[in-house]
This record gives sequence, structure tokens and C-alpha cells, in this order.
Amino acid sequence: MGDARINVTDNIVSANALEVLRDTDDGYLASLGEVLGKNEVFSYEHVDPVLSQKMKLVNNVCPWGCDGCEARKRLKLLAIDDIGFTPYHWKLFMLNGFGYAVDSLLTLIQALIQPQVAKEMNPSFPRGLTIAVYCGLLLGALFWGLTADMVGRRWAFNTSLLICSIFAIIAGWAGSYPVLGFLVAMSAFGGGGNLILDTTVFLEFLPSSKQWLLTLLAAWWGVGQTIAGLVAWPLLGNFSCETSVGCTRENNMGWRYVWWTLGGLVFLMSIARVVIVRLEETPKYLLSKGKDEEVVTLLTSLAEKYGRLCSLTIATLKECGEVKMVREERERASRQREGYCREVRKGWRQLKGHFRGLFLDRTMGITTGLIWLSWALIGLAYPLYYVFLPEYLASRGAKFGDGSVNKTYQDYAISNTIGIFGPILAGFLCEVKYCGRRGTMVIGALATMVFLFAYTQVRNEDQNLALTCMVYFWLNTYYGTLYAYTPEVLPSAHRATGNGVAVAFNRVMGILSALVATYADTKTSAPIFICAALFAVMAGVALVMPLEPYGRRSA
Repeated sequence: MGDARINVTDNIVSANALEVLRDTDDGYLASLGEVLGKNEVFSYEHVDPVLSQKMKLVNNVCPWGCDGCEARKRLKLLAIDDIGFTPYHWKLFMLNGFGYAVDSLLTLIQALIQPQVAKEMNPSFPRGLTIAVYCGLLLGALFWGLTADMVGRRWAFNTSLLICSIFAIIAGWAGSYPVLGFLVAMSAFGGGGNLILDTTVFLEFLPSSKQWLLTLLAAWWGVGQTIAGLVAWPLLGNFSCETSVGCTRENNMGWRYVWWTLGGLVFLMSIARVVIVRLEETPKYLLSKGKDEEVVTLLTSLAEKYGRLCSLTIATLKECGEVKMVREERERASRQREGYCREVRKGWRQLKGHFRGLFLDRTMGITTGLIWLSWALIGLAYPLYYVFLPEYLASRGAKFGDGSVNKTYQDYAISNTIGIFGPILAGFLCEVKYCGRRGTMVIGALATMVFLFAYTQVRNEDQNLALTCMVYFWLNTYYGTLYAYTPEVLPSAHRATGNGVAVAFNRVMGILSALVATYADTKTSAPIFICAALFAVMAGVALVMPLEPYGRRSA
């Protein structure tokens, strides 16, 4: 293999051959791509060997244990895994997590305020706000998801929450139902990309040993629900009309206070994202765009700031060659004249390329399809139970206490607090060898199904609260794992696109669920039986997923 047969004492590695010591005793050398690729969820080796080799160098995955890590250090291949987990990652965990919270918070705000808005404005289509928020979330998922793969994660991460907060605050001043619906949709559009961006950004900075934190990140989903419930409890309980008779803006300010309070909170967090984190573009995105210098500069500065090692060099990456997508785009550009039409064609080609990248081979195609199916199923089951639960509870208020607004939201806040711990359990289960991500999703889905069936037999207030808490706990266990599994198994160059389409399927089913709830009776237990059956299907889908990220590094 020519110059690939080097001595371990050389303290260098030929990037042309990319070989590294497998057994330090006899000096045997093996392909770095072959060895490091064993621990990757998905490899670009058969699609773009150059990007595959570069990704392995940046990921710095080593399956040999301590001896292998020492050999790797002697060969100066120190990158993400050797930098490790730093205070910067904790900042990302906190502020990316708040993006999760905003997504759940937006979904729930409209569900919480909708009864009071209907009393004041008497709309002809009372579920208009539900349709509006899901339309906004749908467009946001597609827009932020597709563009994040084309122009980068950083700008979307920094602006999405700001857009969301501005329209949320303005929504509190809405004077008519159509205007409120538009503002709600725009706020949801701003926040609609958070599920995509937060997981993508966090994952692409994480060392492999901490990849389980991506599942734990979903605990913030429950935090958002809890915040919404705690804010709504006193404001809707004390500043709302009891009936639609004589209900005016002056005596029904509670729902407006909710928008102003939560919109202001989101605004503060959008500022914190820019001021505290100061996010740089992710190394995986830069790598897929051929920006080797920026990758090395980013990782080196991160290592120096926190006293870690990073010996990855520009020369090592450059010697691997040019990434396929970058080379092809450069060759096309050289044959075309500059102008608006060329840019449009370029954008269209990139978009098609990202979709094709999600179906690179049979395994990836099946994985992508099953992920999208899972998001669609949960997108139907989740709103039918979660968003319309207040109506179901209110219809049974005579059996479950006094049926007052105050009591409804008190129970709502308690059950959502319990739901926070579902992703925490999932974070531990997904690191259990014979469970992993797929097993955790199966457990979460089946447990949710059991408690949903049990919920139909509730006969008193204590049973209602206990079973609601258990449903929220196990539902968030499944949901949190699905959140993490999706970006983990998708290739980094196309990760935001695949994630965005998955979330878009979720939003489409959310719209469908609102239509179902409009023309069906949500005050019966029928929707709960339907939800339980859907979770059984989700468990089956999780069981046949081809890829398992446990013990492997995301590309």
C-alpha cells in the first residue's frame, strides 16, 4: 500500500492512505476508515469515501478502548471525542432544551386558551386556533429543516425563537379571531423548526460517550408543558369568564396574560441564545460543505478554551480529497453563467440531493420511511389525547371534583410535572445494552397503550390524576427517544432535511386530528381507544427499525 506502511514512532498519519495501528505489538496497520467505521451508525463509505474519511477523523471514534485511544493520540488524530464534554455543551443542553420547551408550550397554549377565546369571540369554527398553530408548525418544520441543510444551522438557531416570541407577544393584543389565528400561526412558524435544529445542533457537537444526552434533552418538552400549565393555572383561573354570556375583553383578560407572559419568556430565551451560547456553525455541516479550515479552527478554539487536546490539522483533512457534493457543484458552476437562474437551479439541485441522500441504500431508505411513519402516528395520537384532554376532563367534571377552571389546570400542572421524568428514564434505558433506543421506544409505546386502555375505566378524581400522570410519563418516554433516534440515524449532510420532513408529517397529522375532533365527539372515550391502538402500532414499527445507535457514533 505504498507510503501507508508507516512506523508508529513517526507520530503522523498519511491522509492519503489513512492508516492507523491496530496492534501496537507487531506494528500491523489497518485502514482507519475500516476500523473507525465499525462504530458508526451509518457510513458514507460507499457513497462519498472522502466525506466518510473526513467524518471519521472529526468524530474520532475508536473501538479499541484505552489502548486504542493512546495509539490514536500518538498518531495525532484528536478531535470531537478527545475534546470531550465541556461547559459549552452544558450551555447547548440548556438553551437547546428551551427550544424543545417552546415547541410543546406553543402547542399547549392554544389548547389551554381556546375555550376562553371561544367564549369571548364566538368563532364559527372553534378549532381554528388548533389548525392555525399546526399549519404554522408545519411550514416552520419544512422551512427551517430544509434550509438548515442548505445554508447552515447557525442563522436558523439564532432567529427562530426571536420570530416566535415577537408574534406570541403581539397575539395578546389580537382583537378578532382571524387576526389571532394569523398571529398564532406566525408564532408557530418561528418555533416550528426547534425540534429539528435543537437535536441537530446538539448532536453535531456531542462526543460519542455523551450521545445519550440527546434523549435526555426531551425532558425539556415536559418542562414546556409544565410552564404552560403553571402559568395558565392562576391567570385563566382568576381572569376568565365563566360563560359566554357577557364575556368581553375586559373580564376575560386571562388568555391574553398567558400570551404576554409566555411570549416574554420566549423572547428572553431567544436573546440568551445569542448572548450566552454564541453558536458557531456545527463541524459536521461545515465538513459536508467542504469548509475544512473552518472545521479545524472551530474545534481547535473549543479545545483551547477549555484546556483540551485537538491535533486535527487542515492538511490531514485536505489530503483526503474534496467532498463529492462540493466537487460536483463546483464543476457545474464552472459550466454555467452567473445570474439569478443559476442560483435557483443550484438551490433546487441541493434540495433534490438532500432528499436522495435520505434513500442512499435499502437500509437507509427503510429507516427513513419508518421514522416518518412513526412521526405521523404520534402526530395523530398525541393531539387526540393531549390537546383535547381538557374537553374530556371537563365533560367528566361532575365525577372528578368541582369541574372548575382552577381544578382543571391544577391537575394539568401536576401531570405535566410528572411527564418531565419520562425522558430521564429513557436516557438511562437507551444506554442499556439489550434495550437501546429501539427497545426504549417499544417499552414507552406499550406502556402508554396499557395506561390509555386503563384510563377508559377511570371512575373518580384520584384515579383520573394517577392515570393521567402515568400516560404523560410513558408517552414522553417514547417521544423523547424518537426525538433523539431520528437525528442519530440520519446522515449528517441530510439530517435537518430528514428531520424536518419527519416533523412535518407530525404536523400534518396534528391538523387531521383537529378535524377529527371537530366532527367527532371528543367527550367520549373513543379517541383514547384509538390512541392506544396507535401506540401499539408504534411499538411494532420501533421493533423493526433497521438501525440501532446504541454503542455507535452518529456520522
